[in-house]
Amino acid sequence: MSKKILIIVGSEFEDIEVLYPYYRLIEEGYEVTIAAPEDGRITGKHGYSVDAIAFNKVRPEEYVGLVIPGGRGPERIRASAREAAVKIVRHFIETGKPIAAICHGPQLLISAGAVKGLKLTSYPGIADDMIVAGGVWLDQPVVVDKNIVTARVPADIPMWMREFVKLLKKI
Repeated sequence: MSKKILIIVGSEFEDIEVLYPYYRLIEEGYEVTIAAPEDGRITGKHGYSVDAIAFNKVRPEEYVGLVIPGGRGPERIRASAREAAVKIVRHFIETGKPIAAICHGPQLLISAGAVKGLKLTSYPGIADDMIVAGGVWLDQPVVVDKNIVTARVPADIPMWMREFVKLLKKI
């Protein structure tokens, strides 16, 4: 049986923050599913589209890890499908399964109440949000705290995925 990874996206996601992990994790032997507020094609900021299943069809217990890309996607999710997304994110938090969030992705960690007391990084524009939510924001390419790996921007993706894959290999 293949181990499964879930990537959650909203419209106008940062394309490379979805595509790089998608193919990198397949390369590692994982089955990768993309989920969005609704079934169908969803398009990123730069015009790439991916097929997604609806959040309400996701059974988080079937997945060993979660990827939360940035761009405008997390904000769009918060506006249109907050409850469903938070339910998914909380499953990974409560079970201690690995979570990788980049750029604006940590906004969904904030919505799930997961950042208090954690060291994290993100796109610098949401650093204040991370701090107000109780996180310790660090301006570093990648930060690992417990089961959560965070990164700032697309240039940090190689380090971000390296650390996420390390966590996945421990389970």
